[in-house]
Amino acid sequence: MTAPKSIAVVICSTRPHRINPFVAGYVASVTQSVPQTTAKVELLDLATLNLPLYNEPVVPSYLPADDPTPHYQYEYTRAWSALVRKYDGFIFVTPQYNWSVPSSLKNALDYLFHEWSGKPAAIVTYGARGGIKAENHLREILKGLRMNVVESTVALKIPRGDAKGVEAEALMKETWETDGADEKIKALFASTLEFFRIDA
Repeated sequence: MTAPKSIAVVICSTRPHRINPFVAGYVASVTQSVPQTTAKVELLDLATLNLPLYNEPVVPSYLPADDPTPHYQYEYTRAWSALVRKYDGFIFVTPQYNWSVPSSLKNALDYLFHEWSGKPAAIVTYGARGGIKAENHLREILKGLRMNVVESTVALKIPRGDAKGVEAEALMKETWETDGADEKIKALFASTLEFFRIDA
């Protein structure tokens, strides 16, 4: 019997007072509601890593492809490498910062290479207009890491206004449900699982 595939939903922003954990949690909850899937979905928060600005002395792609983890100089890199290696695929949930992705995400991606290579990746962006420009940049980065990037994407619009906390979260969910976001996320998840030949 084949073990269930493990998919990480990545929280890509690390700034204080972020809404990224709520958005990623919403994405994760929708994927977990897909009937008859055997995949295990977990949240992975980049803020918990505390990675400094990339400072490994060796280019990650030069390390042994079969087991790069012990060859990194720093313990935090080895821990990050081991964590990424345990997942079979990724759904990156990212805001748009100045028409691109947060530096925290680019930095975390750059620390590794072989750990990403060949694994499925899906992209969910969010912002006032959905964050589409961030998706374009992230797609090219993930392709550079030789990931299998799902062609479709989901762009979640963040309503402008003075609402905060629970009220703001309720407004976001209402907006996404009106836009049919749940079905789009389920379709994105199904496309991710297609790389494993799993019937979602």
